[in-house]
This record gives sequence, C-alpha cells and structure tokens, in this order.
Amino acid sequence: MPDTVRLVRSGSLSDVAEYAYGAVVRPDAQLVFAAGACPLDESGATVAVGDYAAQARQMMRNLETALADSGARLSDVVKTTVYVAATRQADLVATWEVVRDHFGDHDPPSTLLGVTVLGYDDQLVEIDALAAVNP
Repeated sequence: MPDTVRLVRSGSLSDVAEYAYGAVVRPDAQLVFAAGACPLDESGATVAVGDYAAQARQMMRNLETALADSGARLSDVVKTTVYVAATRQADLVATWEVVRDHFGDHDPPSTLLGVTVLGYDDQLVEIDALAAVNP
C-alpha cells in the first residue's frame, strides 16, 4: 500500500524552508487531530522554566505520546503549528530546531508563530498536529 502521507516540495519556491510546502493524504486515511502538546511533566507542572529548547523537547515527547495513543507516529504527521511565547526571533529558532530534529527526515508543512502568552504558567511553547493513518 502506498504511503498515507505524501509530502510535497516545489521547485518554484525557495528551498530555504526546513519543511515541505504541502502534504497530500490518501482519501481512505483516518485523520488524527492532536490537541496542543505542552511542556508539562506527568504531574502537570511546566518543565524547564525559561528554557525554550528544553520545553520544546518535553513538548515533542508529549506530542509523540499523544500520537501513539491515537495509533500514529511522527512520520504520520501531515501539518503542525508551533506556538512560541516570545518577542525574539532567536527564541522561535531555538524552538524550531528542536521540532525539526525530532521529525528527522519527515519534514511536514509547519507554521511557526510568535505569540503573546500560552495557557499554563511559565509555558513558552506549544505544538498542535494533524496526522493521517491507515484505517
């Protein structure tokens, strides 16, 4: 069976972006909508206060767990949105580098945003994801 997710690149757009520009999902796939994964530990406390990269690592571990509980993996992700509570571009980049490294060779389309505030005390990062799996 062909892959459920096909990442789309464009020769007409810059290759500077560290992600595919689009994704196509097989029509018979089941979609998995992951809620925003936050940098919380098992007790619900925000980890690594003030550290974007460390919070991003916890966020990605939590995303992987939520996907696994839904029958999906990072390689099934079709699209992400990464939220960073920061005013400095360097903080967005530090967060993105962690996200990029966790996805490895699978580089789904993504949006990276600087936002004013996130939902938990001391929270700096959050990611939501859409994945597709074979039924």
